[in-house]
Amino acid sequence: MPFVLRSLGLLTTLFFALTLQLSAESVYKYSYFPKKIYKNQVFPVTVIGINSTQDQIPEFIFDPTSNIQPLSDKPLVINNNSDSFYTFYFKAKDRGLRIPALRIRTEYVYTELSSGFIPLADLEHREDFCGVIAADMKVKNSQVSNYDETNHIVTLNIEANEANLEDMKLHNVEESGIEEIRRDYAKVYGDFYAVVPMNQKELQFTYFNTIQQQYSSIKVAVEVKDASVSTQAELNPKEDSFEQLKKFILGTLTLFMLVMFLFKRDFFFLVVGVISFITLLTLYIPHKTICIKQGAPLYILPTHTSTVSSHLGEKLEAPLLGERNEYMKVETKEGVIGWVKNEDLCEN
Repeated sequence: MPFVLRSLGLLTTLFFALTLQLSAESVYKYSYFPKKIYKNQVFPVTVIGINSTQDQIPEFIFDPTSNIQPLSDKPLVINNNSDSFYTFYFKAKDRGLRIPALRIRTEYVYTELSSGFIPLADLEHREDFCGVIAADMKVKNSQVSNYDETNHIVTLNIEANEANLEDMKLHNVEESGIEEIRRDYAKVYGDFYAVVPMNQKELQFTYFNTIQQQYSSIKVAVEVKDASVSTQAELNPKEDSFEQLKKFILGTLTLFMLVMFLFKRDFFFLVVGVISFITLLTLYIPHKTICIKQGAPLYILPTHTSTVSSHLGEKLEAPLLGERNEYMKVETKEGVIGWVKNEDLCEN
């Protein structure tokens, strides 16, 4: 009898131990799966690991036979007490898509989550829609520079969440594009440019906000403030009011000091007059000339992914208007101004 009681006690202990072990095992399932998506939308799919260990990320394998794969193999991980959330980001195409089956493997657990279909919804058409669908989007910095005799180029540094910035484009401008895109899970950054007429005072467009489920408007003032990275410089002194003002002030100061020297015979006026005259002469010194290879690309902006505006049809001797890292700003014989790389300069 005592043997039987001991056996029952041992079985009971093993049963409770096994129950506790099973209850402590990690359980993986989808915690967020969108019910609808829009064309070109970047959207999240989140897996929760209940009672998952936080010292090691499970191995996630989406069905490799599917042509639908996340933008990054590594998920965004957020830990909350004993639970962990693993978020993957996908991009919709021109139709609904099926998230492939997902295999999750740890040292102790193997789980497979079945595939799921997400239907595609339509957006209301708007002429000012820039093509971006995002949870949030804002302009961090903006710069307006002279592009040519009739246009400005507006450059926007953009930060967005869950956004398809690579599809950003404006239809009511002469030219626009997005460059230097950098993605960090939900966050995405990029430099957008648009060529607009000089008489345009504001650049306005909308994006679709997936949180508010409506279009949100962004407005940027078109006003030249800093021409340090200007693609198209005001080369003609008659067209540059600030350059004219400097020359006028220096010329007037030089003449005044010389007149004062003649009347006062004080060498102080002569010294100041000579310094003003020398400074005035520097404004008339022509730009340094550089040689550019035939066929060299002419870039709109001094960035690695900048749009190429044209290619030089022949070897060119051009004035050097400015420098930025490995890029040099020049003007072609046709009056087009842009940036060329140092590697495209003539060897001799």
